[in-house]
Amino acid sequence: MTFERPRVVFAYDFDGTLAPGNMQEHAFIPRELGMAHEDFWAEVKLLARAQRGDPILAYMHLMLAKARAKNVELTEESWKRRGADLPLFPGVEGWFERQNARAAELELDLRHFIISSGNRELIEGSPIAHHFEKIYASAFMFDEAGDAIGPALAVNYTSKTQYLFRINKWTLEEWDEVAINKVLAKDDRPVPFDRIAFFGDGLTDIPTMRLVTDQGGAAVAVYNPDSARSMAAARELRDDGRAHMAGPADYTENAPLDCLAQALLTEMSARAHARNLVAWPTDPARRSPSPLVGEGGLRRRSDEGAIALAVQNI
Repeated sequence: MTFERPRVVFAYDFDGTLAPGNMQEHAFIPRELGMAHEDFWAEVKLLARAQRGDPILAYMHLMLAKARAKNVELTEESWKRRGADLPLFPGVEGWFERQNARAAELELDLRHFIISSGNRELIEGSPIAHHFEKIYASAFMFDEAGDAIGPALAVNYTSKTQYLFRINKWTLEEWDEVAINKVLAKDDRPVPFDRIAFFGDGLTDIPTMRLVTDQGGAAVAVYNPDSARSMAAARELRDDGRAHMAGPADYTENAPLDCLAQALLTEMSARAHARNLVAWPTDPARRSPSPLVGEGGLRRRSDEGAIALAVQNI
């Protein structure tokens, strides 16, 4: 008996999860705008309040307005060059291939995604961009000359959840508003939530973590052990029931986060392959039931118990 390898997903926030700080602070604000990042974000907050607008749209607008005032290059290629210099947490560059190899040994098809409020163009220029099936992040619109002229996509703390459903239904294009809204039974979705793990670090990840947790997936709080603020945010995610697992932002082999990822893949494999092996007897008086439907017509629910292995107490 042969089966297609079950598809599983690791999805990540970027800032504070895979990389320290905010990406704009490393690649753009102090170097090219000549501003302290604290002053830039204070101005974003004031603009969003004054306009009764979204802080994500406000920061994207201010980045472009201040860059134009200083004649800073705004082509897509220039954004990607800035992204090439983004610092990453230890071990991030070797993480993805190692998890892919483990998944393959478990007969899983592992895909990686970014779901971030940061800039898509900067992430696309980073040295890890090629590992991702899709990078869902705030993005600029470009004119015929190739210059950024305004926001094309803003990903805020609530809209992040949309991309989990896109992954769940495997309707991945951001612009597709038809397929994502079509009815698709939970058991027919290519990536059930219990085969999704989301790695995040803070406030903008709360709705995403809540959704994953409520649907039987794994929400992992990643924290910087050198930052009291980051550790406090992780504890708050735990105490508020948003994340049930955590680990320090060290992605090297055999570090706690790496061991946790291995445990998650092992659990996903056991659950997915057990589902493939279900074989109910057919009833000749009616059409054969689906593999997950019993004599009473009720669908089996997967075990959604939490993993005890490798969970880090902060």
